[in-house]
Amino acid sequence: MASKASAVWTGSLKEGKGTISTATGVLSNANYSFATRFEGADSGTTPEELIAAAHASCFSMALGAQLGGAGLTPTKIETHAAVTLAKVGEGFQVTKIALTTTAHVPGASKEVFDKAAADAKGGCPISKLFANNTEILLDAKLV
Repeated sequence: MASKASAVWTGSLKEGKGTISTATGVLSNANYSFATRFEGADSGTTPEELIAAAHASCFSMALGAQLGGAGLTPTKIETHAAVTLAKVGEGFQVTKIALTTTAHVPGASKEVFDKAAADAKGGCPISKLFANNTEILLDAKLV
């Protein structure tokens, strides 16, 4: 299976603008720009915001799978991801991704939940994508 998206950019780096679309139509001509990425403008998205969404959703699914493998069914898993883009050398790099998760899992012990969360962090395909070049932090709480 291949997931597909496209991006269009017009103009120079600082004055230009772009749009991002996904094949499913979930994103359709979503705006992005230098101002949204580097100056905090809130009228568009950024590649890092899209990575955060991908990682939060991927981790939540992986945690659900790990818990299911332990015979547990979560009633809710909520994950937030914060992706840090920093200047490294002459360019920029994603240097850190912080995952914060809370989960309601009837019958789960802290030990079983903590193991499932750690295994999900290591097994999530988005985590694997960044594993050798980005610090990935996890704060997982069973509530």
